[in-house]
Amino acid sequence: MQISPATEADAECLSILLGEIEKYYGGEPVPVDPEQIRHALFSDRPVATVLVARDGDTVLGLASYSFLWPAAGADTSLYLKELYVRPDARHGGVGRALMSEVRNVAAASGCSRIEWTADADNPSALAFYEALGVEPKDGKVFYRTTR
Repeated sequence: MQISPATEADAECLSILLGEIEKYYGGEPVPVDPEQIRHALFSDRPVATVLVARDGDTVLGLASYSFLWPAAGADTSLYLKELYVRPDARHGGVGRALMSEVRNVAAASGCSRIEWTADADNPSALAFYEALGVEPKDGKVFYRTTR
């Protein structure tokens, strides 16, 4: 397995993966327009970075992250927005490998911490993070609004 940053050539595959993620969360599995992905990730002002796990030409999963500032004081944190492993690749170390690379990126970027959320009704994700030795944090309330 190889993990590397996504490139513009990965836009079509990322479109399919985003459709799979939407289906995983109960939505309609409609792929995202690859042009929208190119603009979001590979324009002059990218909004996120995506790591892709591959076995040869087969994409196994992805991790999408952004940097946040300030974290603590003037520190920077890495915010993991999405960790997704395709169903046929789960329980094979792909998620662990992606998380390891996310940690490497955070360390190389001088981040003081890595942060993410997980759905409370996703026991497999919660068990995965617990197996990594990470415990949930109290004290924050999550908000969401449309523009």
